[in-house]
Amino acid sequence: MGETAFVLIGGIDEAGRGPVIGPMVMVIAVADEEGIENLKRIGVKDSKQLKPERREKMYEEILAALKGFAVEIIRPKEIDSYVARHSLNELEAMKAADLIAEVNPRPDVVYVDSPDPYPEKYRGRIEKYLKDPPRIVAENKADVKYPIVSAASIIAKVLRDRAVREIEKEWGEFGTGYPHDERTIKQLEQILKERGDFPDFVRQSWSTARRMKERRKQRKLFDF
Repeated sequence: MGETAFVLIGGIDEAGRGPVIGPMVMVIAVADEEGIENLKRIGVKDSKQLKPERREKMYEEILAALKGFAVEIIRPKEIDSYVARHSLNELEAMKAADLIAEVNPRPDVVYVDSPDPYPEKYRGRIEKYLKDPPRIVAENKADVKYPIVSAASIIAKVLRDRAVREIEKEWGEFGTGYPHDERTIKQLEQILKERGDFPDFVRQSWSTARRMKERRKQRKLFDF
């Protein structure tokens, strides 16, 4: 069933799931049929397919096309604390439910970009946190299939990029912030060398950070 069968359509996506630095940002965007057409006209697509400058330029246009949106900013400390006991997918599902509960107006259907390879399982995770859930459609690559999810993806990415830029004003550039980025690793190693520990914007539960701290600990024991 297509999006236009519903009066108010919601879309949920995240930005910053994988990086070792900065928050993960989740967004729900809500639009009516006219708004969906406007999003198509604007040219929304998966945020990863757009350059940062293009995302920033589209940001205000996207907001103007929406009936409402809500944002959840999940800080590294919360991520670290939660994934020590549960999965990151479970945390995302809980936050997705929070977004659905708080957004105004309430959508009739919500399309969700599923981080789980089994989207129905992820949909069930979200629904268990809601007393009266709307129709939820969880799909892999929903940010490519549905303009409303693309809109949420772009908003989330813009907000996360802004948060990372604020970190970089104080700590220097980190590149992409992903563990495979040499610039990210070099900057984190320098901070660890100077401070002896990581600041709050680093996800210390990530294996990248754990390995760095373990290597430093071993070097200190060897030096002793």
